Amino acid sequence: MTWIKTIPLTKASQELQDAVQGQRALYPQEYATPIHPSEGGGSQIVASHSLIPQALHHAFSTFGALMSPELPLTRRQHEMIATMVSITNRCVY
Repeated sequence: MTWIKTIPLTKASQELQDAVQGQRALYPQEYATPIHPSEGGGSQIVASHSLIPQALHHAFSTFGALMSPELPLTRRQHEMIATMVSITNRCVY
């Protein structure tokens, strides 16, 4: 649960909806169901950026681009790197 003000997808502006949908489109299908859903069904970590749709889009689209199957790393290697970064940063998601 975020401790900052967030905008639920049900009350999102068109700009916010577009930003969320744009970053979702870049992620692997396995990421479609959030581990920690927010109000409205999205991810809490994504919702924490809902006040600034452009920042949300750029921050999360970066990860989506890094997970691209067109890159020379395998999906397993991408996930291993993402896991190690999360562990190093003491993230639980």
